[in-house]
Amino acid sequence: MTRPTSRVLALLELLQGGGTRRVADLADRLGVDERTVRRYAEHLADLDIPVRSVRGRYGGYRLEPGFRMPPLMLTDDEAVAVAIGLVVGGRAGLVPESTASDSALSKLRRVLPVRIADRLGALLTTASFTAPQRSAEPTDTGVLLTIAEAARDQRALEITYTDRRGQLTRRTIAPYGVVGHAGRWYVATPDRTFRLDRIAEASLLAATTEQVPGDPARAVLESLAKTPWTYAVSVRVQGTEDQVRRRIPLGLAVVTPLDADEVRVELRAERLDWVPALLAGLDRPFVIEQPAELLDHVAELANRLTTWASH
Repeated sequence: MTRPTSRVLALLELLQGGGTRRVADLADRLGVDERTVRRYAEHLADLDIPVRSVRGRYGGYRLEPGFRMPPLMLTDDEAVAVAIGLVVGGRAGLVPESTASDSALSKLRRVLPVRIADRLGALLTTASFTAPQRSAEPTDTGVLLTIAEAARDQRALEITYTDRRGQLTRRTIAPYGVVGHAGRWYVATPDRTFRLDRIAEASLLAATTEQVPGDPARAVLESLAKTPWTYAVSVRVQGTEDQVRRRIPLGLAVVTPLDADEVRVELRAERLDWVPALLAGLDRPFVIEQPAELLDHVAELANRLTTWASH
């Protein structure tokens, strides 16, 4: 465990094992120093958990006799909903800690009644998923929650950010939404989009921000489609916005209606060799506006398909 909140909960689990636990042993188990263990114990006490300090040569910390965490009372439907949420969130790469879903599921199953826990185990054992599992990006839970709080309360933030060139900067942002997409968390602001795994620190400021109209998810997708790669591609396509959007992966391109039967598709690409296949997949007439060299790639794909089909 690497996050302070996780270690505080880990300390509680150790103390629930019973008896008095020496500070040195707790520090060793948690991977922190003894002073930090004492701070975690104070945090548990602030949460009204009866942690008692035992003085003397064999002193340390223990929980007050008879204390038990209250049981988790969930119906079958509620337990399944929580379990599926944990599994799907973990598989999508949106749970900040790589082991958080597994540890949370283990705790959930330990406190559930035997009958529900057994049936839930059957579901987790037999369930399969068609989408591939994504690895979680190294997102700091504290940063994620701080940004969410700022977005909800319309507060400004000061962040430490590393851009895609590796340059570290400090800047002030006005977040208005947090968006999960393709295994990553993104922060929507009126000016641009930030990848949350590149934010090392986030501090709430006293300054308030204005409410931003619009959908944060749409803003993030459009921002990703405009990432400044080598080529700026612009193509006019015959069809409605809905017809074209259904055939383009989210976040890959910006689709702008020109009239009732024509749209403009704009995207950025480091290479052009994959773009002709995307355009062919639209299954609609199109006109290349830029770059001119894209026409050669389209002709090359057409020739290959013709050759392959004749054999």
